[in-house]
Amino acid sequence: MARYRGPKSKIARRFREPIFGPDKALEKRAYGPGQHGPNKRRPKQSEYSVQLAEKQKAKYTYGILERQFSNMFKKASSKQGITGEILLQLCESRLDNTVYRLGIAPTRRGARQLVSHRHITVNGQLVNIPSYQLRPGDVVGVRERSKSLETITNSLSSGSSKHDWLDWNTQAMTGSFLAIPTRDQIPENIKEQLIVELYSK
Repeated sequence: MARYRGPKSKIARRFREPIFGPDKALEKRAYGPGQHGPNKRRPKQSEYSVQLAEKQKAKYTYGILERQFSNMFKKASSKQGITGEILLQLCESRLDNTVYRLGIAPTRRGARQLVSHRHITVNGQLVNIPSYQLRPGDVVGVRERSKSLETITNSLSSGSSKHDWLDWNTQAMTGSFLAIPTRDQIPENIKEQLIVELYSK
């Protein structure tokens, strides 16, 4: 199963955003990586460079590699509507992202591991595919034998932010995917129009 295994802090510093979650390295050095530090004069970025950086940020944020992200863009562009918004909606509808949004895991990387290790169910059936696309009405839950896992209980007890398109049932440890989120509801700081412009070249 392909996934990014490289350094996280260096990537977060490159985009100057905690895209992998809270990061002490980013707090200490809130500037891009490199041996010359923050004082090095950086050349003006080209239009292509800005667009590429935005695409890379989206990929790292959702934990998606290049080929899969490219396929998602093709799927988004084939649908009616605003391509950039549909692309983000497809990313948000992924099972691993929804597990993270529900607070079952503290990070998307942790959510991906829970899904691939068969701790998560969809409509009562075990699903171990992190990229599984949810539809409105689907119910995501924790497998019965996994409800006492320390990772899950700690994440849930820490309290997660509420999202309008999701509904969490604490007693049953299940969450309903109520609807596909609109762009206004998606909190990620991603300029999806730049991604569309990049792929349209």
